[in-house]
Amino acid sequence: MLPVAFLLHVTVQGQALQPFTLTGTVKGMPTGTIYLSYPVSEDQYQQDSAVLQNGRFTIKGALPGPVSGVIYRDKNLIMSPTADLMNVFLQPGQMTVTLEKGHFPEGHLQGSAPQEELDALEKERAPVNRQLRPLSIAFDEGNNAYIAAMRAKKDEAFLKPLKASLDSIKENMEPFYEAMDQVDSSFISQHPASYVSAYLLRYKVSGMPLRQGEAAYAKLSPDIRQSLYGKAIRTELDGLRKGSPGSVAYTFTKTDINGQELSLAALKGKYVLLDFWASWCGPCRKGNPHLKNLYHQYKDKGLEIIGISDDDRAAAAWKKAVAEDGIGIWKHVLRGLDMDKRRTGQPNPEDISDHYGIHSLPTKILIDPNGNIIGRYGGGGEDDDAMDKKLAALFGPGHNSKED
Repeated sequence: MLPVAFLLHVTVQGQALQPFTLTGTVKGMPTGTIYLSYPVSEDQYQQDSAVLQNGRFTIKGALPGPVSGVIYRDKNLIMSPTADLMNVFLQPGQMTVTLEKGHFPEGHLQGSAPQEELDALEKERAPVNRQLRPLSIAFDEGNNAYIAAMRAKKDEAFLKPLKASLDSIKENMEPFYEAMDQVDSSFISQHPASYVSAYLLRYKVSGMPLRQGEAAYAKLSPDIRQSLYGKAIRTELDGLRKGSPGSVAYTFTKTDINGQELSLAALKGKYVLLDFWASWCGPCRKGNPHLKNLYHQYKDKGLEIIGISDDDRAAAAWKKAVAEDGIGIWKHVLRGLDMDKRRTGQPNPEDISDHYGIHSLPTKILIDPNGNIIGRYGGGGEDDDAMDKKLAALFGPGHNSKED
């Protein structure tokens, strides 16, 4: 670990880091290892650890300012809803934390002003979390069973009910996610000078229409806008702008599902609907029959559809889904995601999704004959009803054809 005096001068990608010291006790755990994970830049995380001595530990590091972190004791279970972990809001300086084995979520962190705000937020979230937790556990167990079946190469007849069960659980979780979203939105509105608000907005803004996201960002205090999360929100909004109405559509050339070259520029003069989806995306697959109906109504009036799939690492599953859903009637390409570049923070200019600010599926982008974006539906845009109305306004009443 670097000396504190040196840490005062450390920078990560131009961001000055400030030292912190976290001391803690863990009741019921005299020995073992404690882990702490936190961001040091927009796309770089630090994982520290400390060996317990008589249930006590000390971790020293450096932060770009107040940031959200996680304290946990098992690296293999950190993504599980039953994991023994505590969400914390760290800040430079001296902090202390009191934990108990098996009850990390009820731990107490002192020495951080944003943590006090996070504690208040968690109290408001608690009633929703109590109802959501059993569903989260059930989903985790079901997902593990599905993954095990996939690895065991079980047939489709075996996998189908497992996937249907997961889809059902996800649907049951939605009302609680919506309730949680309302709690968080209220907190953001009431605390414009809070680092916690910026942290929450960082992950919400990609699902907001651009105008709404810009308005929420503008309400944050100047200091918060200059924080790590404030800058990340600005980056997110700038990316969303590239794929929102009023922007010129990014033109790409890809090899399509049939091995042929497909260029967006070659479709100039037509309306093009980009459908960002994936074979594993339940809502995407569920919406395909409706998308087929729209295609049949408007394809002879100048509408083209390009499916852009998030299946770069599963081309076989992509092709199978296209065949099963009968959507080979329009054009299909892969988005161009390179996970090695993503993990190491390298540019990935071949990734179409990045050029359109896509962060959730399904999302659809409507492009006019001149190559301008005139509609966004799904993540960061309007809903499918708005898309239907827009197409009807552009093309007039369609005719219903029998689906292929």
